Amino acid sequence: MRESSNWSQEEMADKLNMSVNGYSKIERGETNPHIPKLKQIAKEFNVDLLELMSENRNVYLISDNGNNHGCNVIGSSTEIAFEIQKLKSDLEHKNEIIELQKRDILRLEEMLELMKSVNLERT
Repeated sequence: MRESSNWSQEEMADKLNMSVNGYSKIERGETNPHIPKLKQIAKEFNVDLLELMSENRNVYLISDNGNNHGCNVIGSSTEIAFEIQKLKSDLEHKNEIIELQKRDILRLEEMLELMKSVNLERT
């Protein structure tokens, strides 16, 4: 979330009134902040404390130009995993349809050649 906000660890540590080393330990999972610090972090990101602590956090997409104007919450990681699986299944089905259509095209081309050769024999 910090990176999606384009904040450095130094900026985040400053917002939380703590040392950069102390904040980086939180990010690395080397230390667990107490509830007041977690509330402060949630406030900085404008999220609910439960959302911040959830294993099923939302995923943020950032626009290519690097600003936050294109930042959108698209859903929890579970929802995204489900959506990816659904898209893979759809893609597999569409690939099967494409293969069937390719076979149909080959058959039609063969039929067309056969019809041309029959027409040539008649003339």
